[in-house]
Amino acid sequence: MAASTTRTDDAPPAADAASADRAAPTPAHTPPFQPYVPNRTDLAELTPGAVILGMILGVIFAASSVYLGLKIGLTVSASIPIAVLSITIFRYISRAFGVRPATILQNNIVQTTGSAGESIAAGTVFTLPALLLLGYALPWSTVAAVAVVGAILGVLLMIPLRRSLIVDEHANLKYPEGTACAQVLIAGEQGGVQAKTIFAGFGFGVAYKFLNSGMHLWVDVARHAFTRAIPGAKPELFGEIQAEVSPELCGVGYIIGPRIAGYLFAGGFFTFFVMIPAIKLFGAALTAPIFPATKLIGDMDAMDVRANYTYYIGAGAVTAAGLIGLGRALPTIISAFATGLAGFRRRGGTASVPRTARDLPMSLVLGGTAAMAVAMVVLPQVRINVFGAVLAVFFAFLFVTVSSRITGQIGASSNPISGMTVATVLLTALIFYAVGWTGPQHRVLALSIGGVVCIAAAVAGATSQDLKTGYLVGATPSRQQIGLFFGVVTSALMVGGIIQFLDKAGTTVVARSYPGVTVTAIDPEPYRLDDGREFRVGHLYERVGDVIAGRYLVDSAGSIRYLLDPGIGGRETVDYLGHHKQKLDSPKSQIMALVVDGILTQKLNWGLILVGAFFAIVLEILGIPSLPVAVGSYLPISTSATMFLGGVIRWLVERKTGVSAEDADSGPGVLFSSGLIAGGAITGVLLAVMTVKHWDHYDVSDALGAVAQNPIVALAAFVLFLGIPLYRVGTKKSSD
Repeated sequence: MAASTTRTDDAPPAADAASADRAAPTPAHTPPFQPYVPNRTDLAELTPGAVILGMILGVIFAASSVYLGLKIGLTVSASIPIAVLSITIFRYISRAFGVRPATILQNNIVQTTGSAGESIAAGTVFTLPALLLLGYALPWSTVAAVAVVGAILGVLLMIPLRRSLIVDEHANLKYPEGTACAQVLIAGEQGGVQAKTIFAGFGFGVAYKFLNSGMHLWVDVARHAFTRAIPGAKPELFGEIQAEVSPELCGVGYIIGPRIAGYLFAGGFFTFFVMIPAIKLFGAALTAPIFPATKLIGDMDAMDVRANYTYYIGAGAVTAAGLIGLGRALPTIISAFATGLAGFRRRGGTASVPRTARDLPMSLVLGGTAAMAVAMVVLPQVRINVFGAVLAVFFAFLFVTVSSRITGQIGASSNPISGMTVATVLLTALIFYAVGWTGPQHRVLALSIGGVVCIAAAVAGATSQDLKTGYLVGATPSRQQIGLFFGVVTSALMVGGIIQFLDKAGTTVVARSYPGVTVTAIDPEPYRLDDGREFRVGHLYERVGDVIAGRYLVDSAGSIRYLLDPGIGGRETVDYLGHHKQKLDSPKSQIMALVVDGILTQKLNWGLILVGAFFAIVLEILGIPSLPVAVGSYLPISTSATMFLGGVIRWLVERKTGVSAEDADSGPGVLFSSGLIAGGAITGVLLAVMTVKHWDHYDVSDALGAVAQNPIVALAAFVLFLGIPLYRVGTKKSSD
């Protein structure tokens, strides 16, 4: 699910003062909508400079979104930051080189092209890393191929829906992010937007992240366990509080606001102060491990209990909450599906269509969709058979229409993309199980179908917001759609490489020995350890006793010597040499792995999963939104606590300024937070690259000793270098 800046105002006032050209037919009793740029005015729009700048900014924000999505399972809308950056960059070029200033339509093409990267990142990281958790390799070419197919499908299938959703229902579907972005573009046209705030946030994010996660001047995660000493026994755990003091989490918390951030923290608080202490209390005296754990509960710390028990409870809660949200949207799904079919029946001719109503032809939509279906079958990187391709296209069409309509009603921040994907993977796995497709290759097939559908739905949601922005400012839809194709392909090709780098940087080699267990699926290429020894990489696709599915280093006889714990979704943070590695939880893809593996292997821990599912149902009965609380119970509390701190800063800013939450969504605090997210996330990616290249020789934590490990020092650094600057920027009167 993508978190994003939202605004629910109607069309910008500047649009009312524009020309009297009619943008689209409207009912007789409703005044015709007038775009900012009249239909008869044909300004520069789809220019090489606008497309190239959009692709560059799209790649940058896609990189930050990949990191953020793998870290916390959320991404942030990039449309407004990219629009602000575009206006400022083009303004600088105009003044520096004496060229004609960019038009509002060129700036719109930049944000349209660039914002595609964030949606692709979300759809990709929510699904495909699940393969790593099931023992498969995940080469960048596989990610890129699935991402390209899914993204192009998302753009294509949205084309016939544009008139129905954007034009005919203009008064009903507000598309909050699209409307807010249009207001930013119009303000920029009138000289009122500067990108200094974003650049400042970016600089703070880069500097803070490097000092914290690079040089380790202070600890990454401040933590404190609440315990009670018992004479002659182990301490009794009452709870544990943690906070990962990072700029990207602080920025996300500010953007999503105190309400959603509070729900997330409440879920984490319930897990770490209720469920984990309860499990420790009742399990402390047990003398044998309880499945799926292999160690005694009495010997576990809070994170061990989370990894073995509350992780599954949280996964069940998130899955149930996503399906509940999808069920609640069933009337919308039905009407959206009917709208989609009606859109395909429209004639695609463009000869006599006004500029502001001109879409790409229907022949391209049908031909392109058929080509993507063929690509799923013939591309070895995608590995989807004919039946799977039919399922993928059907689910993609269904959830593209649903995603586009729901985004128009409540914004991308509440768009249940993960619920749609869980439904896709769940139904696909059930179909496969019914026909006897339960082998390792069928898990890959189910997840590949889920990946295509998730990416298509995420891209469609972002595309519909972009087309709404274009409708308000008077853009040419067909030119926007062409820009989208450039944006999605560029970002899709890059996302795979970033995921591979992040996984490699965080992979830990951990000594393991399981007598009697032999691995037969072995790669031909050797794997060289840092000490020069070579092994083969073996793949275990199903759990065997205490041996979990995964990748292992095996000797010539196939016996396991080491575990290759992935950097994405892995749990082992210390390797065989004692080196510490940073892991990315990838919470959404872990749920996808649980669903598909549990159904096809029938080895899912249903007891814990059902506890979480009923927890989500109880929340709904109490009138509490189950999805954010469930996500918070699933994430580490270190993640939700820091987002909650960002939300508290947003609350203090709104109390100080008296600005409504809706108006604050495009204010200086949100722009600064967008810079924090981009700076922190991109620096995280660069640090991962430096780790892979063995250039990470800047750690000074040993020289600082206890000071670098003191959680009070970490919290003080967070307040001084992030909290106070964000509050001061947020309380400014304007963003310049």
